Amino acid sequence: MNLVAWTIVVCEIGFWVVILLGLLIRYMFKREKLGLFFLALTPVIDLVLLIVTAVDLYNGATANRFHALSAIYLGVSIAFGKSMIRWTDERFLYYVKKQGTKPIRKTGMDYAYHSMKGSILHLLAYAIGAIIIVAMIYFIDDTTRTKVLSGTLELWLFILGIDFAISISYFIWQRPKKEK
Repeated sequence: MNLVAWTIVVCEIGFWVVILLGLLIRYMFKREKLGLFFLALTPVIDLVLLIVTAVDLYNGATANRFHALSAIYLGVSIAFGKSMIRWTDERFLYYVKKQGTKPIRKTGMDYAYHSMKGSILHLLAYAIGAIIIVAMIYFIDDTTRTKVLSGTLELWLFILGIDFAISISYFIWQRPKKEK
């Protein structure tokens, strides 16, 4: 694995570490501001990944799947970051602190709308990632070094279409309630 691949791994681990630290400090040690500080570090992790990727390409590296993955990671992190933190926060409160209400499994139209909201966030992630990928292609200005990036955009767009098709299907075939 190359530098960008390892940076992605470290950033993903770092993302969850700062979230868990933020929640632990916030709820277990009752230090609201310090906990919020750790939660606010998630964009810094994204910035580190962006810098490492840009420097690697600037130094003449041929774009590979890890450079493309870094753009995907950044798009997903920015688009879904707030909802991932909220999801973790709710579960931490209920399962660890034994406070709040139990997270409810969505069904029917509630789940269909929830799924469509996720698809719209996926579209936002795609837009952010695509802007980063197109910027990489533009600044490198060498199609032989950026072929992987173009292919990634096409594949991701196909996956995005599948995501929307699945979300639309939930409006037709709704998710049933689980029998106890």
